[in-house]
Amino acid sequence: MQSRAVKAAMRDLYGGPDVVSVRDIDKPSPGESDVLVRVIAASVNRADLDGLYPRWQFTRLFLGLRRPKEAYRRLGIDVAGVVETVGPKVASLKAGDDVFSDLSAFGGGAFAEYVCAPERAFAAMPATMSHENAATLPHSAIIAIHAFRPRGGRSLAAGMRVLVVGASGNVGPFVVQLAKSRGADVTAVVGGDKSDLARSLGADQVVDHRTTDYTRPAEPYDWIVDVSAHHPIRRWVRALRPDGVYVAFAGSAWWLFSSALLGPIISRLTGKRLGLAFVGPFRPDDVEELRKVVAKGVLRPVIDRRFSLDEVVEALRYVDEGQARGKVIVTPGSSPLESVG
Repeated sequence: MQSRAVKAAMRDLYGGPDVVSVRDIDKPSPGESDVLVRVIAASVNRADLDGLYPRWQFTRLFLGLRRPKEAYRRLGIDVAGVVETVGPKVASLKAGDDVFSDLSAFGGGAFAEYVCAPERAFAAMPATMSHENAATLPHSAIIAIHAFRPRGGRSLAAGMRVLVVGASGNVGPFVVQLAKSRGADVTAVVGGDKSDLARSLGADQVVDHRTTDYTRPAEPYDWIVDVSAHHPIRRWVRALRPDGVYVAFAGSAWWLFSSALLGPIISRLTGKRLGLAFVGPFRPDDVEELRKVVAKGVLRPVIDRRFSLDEVVEALRYVDEGQARGKVIVTPGSSPLESVG
């Protein structure tokens, strides 16, 4: 019997949002250890765009040299939904369970009506949380949690000065909230028109990256979180106190290479800790920590706009152009564009 057709966002070529289209595909069928989830909400991450172009050309060695391999043609990594069916070997989930996931290690596919992945890809949603809010968390909030993991025996403490570069996008709002929950004095770097968002999240000071060289502060910081680096790592040395920490999560291919090489050397010479943080997607220990901070009310997802699945190209373009003030949601169905703040 032929499978029922369902909608999914796909791409056959590398490039910007315009290479994406919504198509009819066969409804996925779970294998013995798989879970089929009806998507209620997905969220757009910068990582979705990074893989679309792709941002780092060396990733074509894995994704496909000339064009994406079949396994990488579906799009979207953050998803929340309801389990529809499970394979016979699935033990931890059942039909009707509310689940969420970062699907970056499982080929993506969140921008769709249904997604199918191994049981280990999914976790039960935090209690009392809506699907839309849960869809904002798996990738971005876990990255934010890693921003303040102890580094070189140094931990974030109350009263420390923290700088968050990129405080108004996908990850930054969660970083600001986590820093404030630990009693830090937070300076947020944003575009000037997003300063109100940063202050609503608890930022004590706001710096406009268009008018201020935020790598040369009047007073150095204890901890700097650079969501997506644009300056050489050596430029940050004087922005840190003697035992300060600088951590970044992304940058150009050249930045990644040079930072991996120079970060340990600069750290050893200066006594400061500077480098790139590598975050594994949706690991059980990270998910458990995420549950704890959500239960404490530390994280408040900020949803900027909602787009329907048919409008996924517009959603990707909106994020790609830097317009988003927080998270952008994609939902199956035909609801119109909606602004929520």
